[in-house]
Amino acid sequence: MKHLSFFAVALTLIACATPNSGTSRTSSQPGHGAISLSVQPNPIVAHKVAGTTYEFPFDVSVRETGGRAVTINSVSVEVYALGGMHVGSDTYDAARIAALGFPTSIPGNGELRYHLAPRQNVSDDRLFGGVYGEVRVSAADETATPATATTTVTVTR
Repeated sequence: MKHLSFFAVALTLIACATPNSGTSRTSSQPGHGAISLSVQPNPIVAHKVAGTTYEFPFDVSVRETGGRAVTINSVSVEVYALGGMHVGSDTYDAARIAALGFPTSIPGNGELRYHLAPRQNVSDDRLFGGVYGEVRVSAADETATPATATTTVTVTR
């Protein structure tokens, strides 16, 4: 009976360690550029490409909310498995974003959208049962004042 109790407590702790999908955080300074972020779809649906390779297509929408133009410095994705175990990451810096044909500047109160479709090897399909990611956008206004926004997404098959 003690083993069953321990297992129930462990499952509860793991569930609590997984953030809610769509949870967002922003950081900016009053009177400067600020951004908000959304990801569609949420959850991100993995598409099998071949063998153990999956594609994870999603759109990142960034809106400037402070009334000042900002430049996107990076879009990063951190991926975690059930319980918060880090399993991967990817960063799109400004040069990589521009190489994909996307703008890196947003006018005051403007919005832009990036379509990303990274491919990753997933050796065990059971990981899809509890995978989530944090998408973070870092930007700065013309005075180099930073602004960031982070949102949590889930991933399914």
